[in-house]
Amino acid sequence: MLLHVPHSARAIPEEVRAGIVLDDTELDRELDHITDAHTASIAERAAALAGVTPWRFVNRLSRLVVDPERFPDEREEMLAVGMGAVYTRTTHRAELRPADSDPEPLLERYFRPYARAMTEAVAERLAATGRAVIVDVHSYPATALPYELHGAGPRPPVCLGTDAFHTPRELTEAARAAFAGFGETGLDSPFAGTYVPLDFYGRDARVGALMVEIRRDTYMTEPGGPAGLGLEHLATALAGLIDTL
Repeated sequence: MLLHVPHSARAIPEEVRAGIVLDDTELDRELDHITDAHTASIAERAAALAGVTPWRFVNRLSRLVVDPERFPDEREEMLAVGMGAVYTRTTHRAELRPADSDPEPLLERYFRPYARAMTEAVAERLAATGRAVIVDVHSYPATALPYELHGAGPRPPVCLGTDAFHTPRELTEAARAAFAGFGETGLDSPFAGTYVPLDFYGRDARVGALMVEIRRDTYMTEPGGPAGLGLEHLATALAGLIDTL
């Protein structure tokens, strides 16, 4: 198993910060809204609690640098709101970067190396065990933000994002059982799908994948505030899923 944590960091290199039009106060506010705060801590604690320690792949840079989980081309539906692999708009649809910004330097410097490293990590697990299961650890706000394309649907305490090819039924059922203590565990609302490196996506069924989206009010003060007792409970549930798989 590989716990993937792509959106937990707030760090933005100075040269990338120079291309963002927000002032420092506005940027801090945007980071509060867009960052999946404390998800790296949830994954770290779950790994420590699990009977068999999973691999962890954690993005150390903010998704405002690049979003490693987006398609880097026209397949990405979030391009409609300026949030492809390189964002040009904020969570509230304000300008983040000029719309005519060239994304290529950021894709080359950050996106593609990340994709290669993740691809190699999965390939190594396949070579070692013949199977790899990616569990994406995310969070989302209790109230929909303006950038969300599908924000009108249910917002359960835990949302499981699935893929028809890479998410077998037993993986979904195991996750539902693991997180049953948090109340309703929904499917693909408000966020759907899961991350698989493109070299394997839709091609290699040995790669299983599931996205775990945790509603932030279950474990932290929104937006961008400290974690509470819910973090330990969620980590324990995630550890239970790891051990089941």
